[in-house]
Amino acid sequence: MAFVSLSKLVRSPGLRGLRYCTRRAVSSSAGGDGSNLSLKLLVFLGSTRPNRMCARVSSYVVRTLEQRGHQVEVVDPVELDLPLLRQPVFAYPPGKAPKVLLELEEKIKAADGYVIVSPEYNHSFSPAIGNTLGHFGGSCFAFKSSSIVTYSIGQFAGIRAAMSLRPFLSELGCLPVSAIFSIAKVGEVFNPDGSFKDGQDDKRWDGYAAKCFGQLEWVGSAFKKHRQVVDPFSSSPPNVKMEDRYMPESE
Repeated sequence: MAFVSLSKLVRSPGLRGLRYCTRRAVSSSAGGDGSNLSLKLLVFLGSTRPNRMCARVSSYVVRTLEQRGHQVEVVDPVELDLPLLRQPVFAYPPGKAPKVLLELEEKIKAADGYVIVSPEYNHSFSPAIGNTLGHFGGSCFAFKSSSIVTYSIGQFAGIRAAMSLRPFLSELGCLPVSAIFSIAKVGEVFNPDGSFKDGQDDKRWDGYAAKCFGQLEWVGSAFKKHRQVVDPFSSSPPNVKMEDRYMPESE
């Protein structure tokens, strides 16, 4: 558990008069830097193509998050064989949604945060991400944090996919942290197992990832702690009752 000792204020010169900054007194916790809890994280894969680079990137992401002390599960639309979105889970009558969607819905609700790994398609995030996340209502994701990881085989690192993911994730309620882990020329960076290729600056890449995932830990830990104290849905319930959203079954 991290804390700041308010008694240890030091004065530093500012442009006008004096300003105060704090010396942090930090105790140990999971993660080693005093700021983080162990989080339950879902990593969503955004590619279904054969020989996809997403597998390389996600292997590195999962290994890194596990090394930081988190419980990680991959959501792979290829392995789950998710259907094309026809209607979201909440639009089915109780118990009528496909089993794969009901099981994934419970995992999304139970998670503390999310990592989205996406290539850039047509200057936006991949349709695979939209199809996967679109099956579930925002209340499943709400009051949690997320991180964005993008990549490309070219020089732009999928950054336009990241920019379009920001409002999308925000509207779901899983607020994306500011630092993005983006990888340009991904085929030159990672081996198929997610290790770095010879000649890559491992420490530099690890530093980029640490900034992104460090922010996820800070925000995710704060949200997790507060959810344990206050039920967020007591003051911010879903806009419409779920039973009012059921679509009539076809005859």
